[in-house]
Amino acid sequence: MIAGLAVVAGIALLGASIPRLTAREATPAAVVPASPSFGPSPSPSPTVSPKPAPPVLRLSGPIPSSGSGIFEYGVEQGEVLGRTGRLYRYRVAVEPETGEDVEEFGAAVDAALGHVGSWISGGLRMQRVPSGQAHDFTVHLATRETSGRLCAAGGVNTNINGRPYTSCRIGAKVIINLDRWRLSIDEYVAAKVPLAAYRLYVVNHEVGHRLGHRHELCPGAGRPAPVMMQQTISLKGCVANPWPYLNGRRYAGPLK
Repeated sequence: MIAGLAVVAGIALLGASIPRLTAREATPAAVVPASPSFGPSPSPSPTVSPKPAPPVLRLSGPIPSSGSGIFEYGVEQGEVLGRTGRLYRYRVAVEPETGEDVEEFGAAVDAALGHVGSWISGGLRMQRVPSGQAHDFTVHLATRETSGRLCAAGGVNTNINGRPYTSCRIGAKVIINLDRWRLSIDEYVAAKVPLAAYRLYVVNHEVGHRLGHRHELCPGAGRPAPVMMQQTISLKGCVANPWPYLNGRRYAGPLK
């Protein structure tokens, strides 16, 4: 184990904990008014702390497989992430057929890129900007078929078993496959790695390509997977890890 690095539920963690996803269908419990008491007050019962809800590994329900290919762009501006260095400005865009809210998606991208373990530890800054402003790249969330089509147009084949599976980066476009955004991958799920952690990984991986980083390999069984490793395809014996920086230092594997 790397000094200062904890491995929890099959994922390498650094600093802040992985954000939890909450089910949109959750509703507050009904409040039942207390009945009036006419006798002596009963002795208080021991307080039992509720068990924390298990992490969400993947979302249930149908997932749209295709859309119009027309995107809705975010209109909110985020804070500057990082302290020094070149400022990279990015937009977020969502294909409406995904059913995802563009501003919520933008907040998730901010969470990935604004963490101390992300690229901002390498001497650069990032900021989400509204549609219409100058930008360096755009992070798209697209249905499976649209994602595959956009990636293929840029010369990247994302298919596994005959259907678009992975995400990609084409020029200034970071394209996230909706199937992966909602379902993660089997190896993460088997290791009980939260879906939120996979989302951190896929954003950091594809944005890493935009920053000029190439694919890397697992440095050894049981070690954290480099963020530029193709974890979506296989962990190859490594432990899931969404961060390019661990303990303040760039963590990388051999170039592929």
